[in-house]
Amino acid sequence: MATRNLKDYIFIALKGIAMGAADVVPGVSGGTIAFISGIYEELLETISSFNLQALKVLTKEGIKPFWKHINGSFIATLLLGIAISIISLAKLITYLLHAHTVLIWGFFFGLIVASVFLVGKKVVEWYLSRVLAVIVGTVIAFTITILNPMENPDTLWFVFISGAIAICAMILPGISGSFILLLLGSYELILSSIKDFKITTILTFGVGCVVGLLSFSKFLNWLFKKYHDITVAALTGFLIGSLNKVWPWKEVLSTRENSKGEIVPFIETNVLPNQFHEEPQIMGVIILALVGFGLIFGLEKLAKKPI
Repeated sequence: MATRNLKDYIFIALKGIAMGAADVVPGVSGGTIAFISGIYEELLETISSFNLQALKVLTKEGIKPFWKHINGSFIATLLLGIAISIISLAKLITYLLHAHTVLIWGFFFGLIVASVFLVGKKVVEWYLSRVLAVIVGTVIAFTITILNPMENPDTLWFVFISGAIAICAMILPGISGSFILLLLGSYELILSSIKDFKITTILTFGVGCVVGLLSFSKFLNWLFKKYHDITVAALTGFLIGSLNKVWPWKEVLSTRENSKGEIVPFIETNVLPNQFHEEPQIMGVIILALVGFGLIFGLEKLAKKPI
């Protein structure tokens, strides 16, 4: 790997910020941003390097060889960007999802549609097996999006399990870790804990994430090395299936009361927008979807810069 300079690490941090912003939103995956911005496979390789061999390097050779072994500068810069984004944008994105729901989901819809094209074109050769992988991936992701959310206790053991499961989804393009948290009934708890700096909950969730990440990343890295095209095709299907979750227009079937005593949607179903003259937000949704679409292609152009 070529030596990186300050400009390179600024770009990596910006990609981390984009990943963090995506991971806050139920329906958009930080893994998608990593994939289309050109750092996904390096991220998997880096995570997989946290193993017993790394521990041996640390104890026998010292910190500098250990840091090089784990690609420390890359992962530290990326994590810094993700952390800055989650901490700074959690309140804003939560507000926008409540105050401008349809418009924001339109923006996310455009993001994912563009991602479908960019991820899909990374399949080198299309055979029947690749097409079947797209179909399977689409069915799996779509099925996940129509599951009814659970309501679970905010005990620490469940927070740990939620972290371990959600982090696996967060590094998969097309599967939103935030949406998995929503299904598990832990999304609001985790988001509010981040906003209110509830250290015990955050640390417990973080440990769960580390355990899940170290376990799942090795398997995913192996899939990329052995079955690259089929894996990418399946991830393309995940993106297609996840579009069901980010469709802007929804009908609320049931509600629940959150921890602040507010009545919020619990179970929703997708509906078609009203006629143009009855739905003034349609044009806004179209514009923001196009903005999201263009943003993803802009990120892809950025990814072509050597880092």
